[in-house]
Amino acid sequence: MEQAANRSALVLIVDDMPDNLQMLHDALDAAGHTVLVATHGEAALQRARLSLPDVILLDAVMPGMDGFEVARRLKQDYVTRPIPIVFMTGLTDSEHVVAAFAAGGADYVTKPLRPPEVLARIAAHTANARQLQQASSALDAFGQATLALNPDSGRLVWQTALARQLLQRYFGVEDQQAPEALWRWAALAQQARLQGEDLPGQWPGEAGQKLLASFHLTPGEPEWLVVLREEGLQATLAALIAAFRLTQREAEVLHWLSLGKTNRDIADILGMSPRTVNKHLEHVFAKLGVETRTAAAAMALGRGHA
Repeated sequence: MEQAANRSALVLIVDDMPDNLQMLHDALDAAGHTVLVATHGEAALQRARLSLPDVILLDAVMPGMDGFEVARRLKQDYVTRPIPIVFMTGLTDSEHVVAAFAAGGADYVTKPLRPPEVLARIAAHTANARQLQQASSALDAFGQATLALNPDSGRLVWQTALARQLLQRYFGVEDQQAPEALWRWAALAQQARLQGEDLPGQWPGEAGQKLLASFHLTPGEPEWLVVLREEGLQATLAALIAAFRLTQREAEVLHWLSLGKTNRDIADILGMSPRTVNKHLEHVFAKLGVETRTAAAAMALGRGHA
């Protein structure tokens, strides 16, 4: 964590006061950070989406679009949603602090600003955001359809690319949304988990496909972790193709092989000759690095039917 915290960051400062901008720019620049500035809400939204800063220092009170509205729009955009927002405000009343967090702020500092405090907040939130991004990227690399829900804020905190595709396919939702059906199931699954029970989720799709969900709750963590997987022939074939770089036909042959079918059976099912099936199996064995039908079936069951 210490190493991550000491890394330089790309920081977007949003403030309509030139003195504040200058003071923060000089302090952050001296600390080795790269600094971008915006003096109004529209510029902040454009620069955030274009540059994707590690953290945003956002003035709460500005003419026109105030900081609360800027934050809400940033959190509504899937591209900028993961960026931590630290509000800068002289408004210390509890209602304004609550408004800052409700708008999507991760933290706040009060004016007059103290550069050491601002630098410490930047380091902490940058490190946390990078760890979260690394975790999401790692899950993407292994083809995991995983997402995190925050029940307190009612937000989808993050999701892998595969989870986003499945939510779009089964529920037709936008990138930054979690469907109401998923929220309802997750709330019930959370109660079941607290009682030591599991409540899997299941939703039907097209052509016999179905979406399955499992609920994971880590003690002390605010987010609910949900793992999605698609079940059905097409999902199985897609998993085999992705896992072993097979062609469509090779995946079909391997799938039926894993179900105990003989070459003659597979030929009849797929409408090809046994000799063609054997040729496909030769290619499959080479790609899997195995020599026997049993070994190939075991690998297929471990990946395609996981």
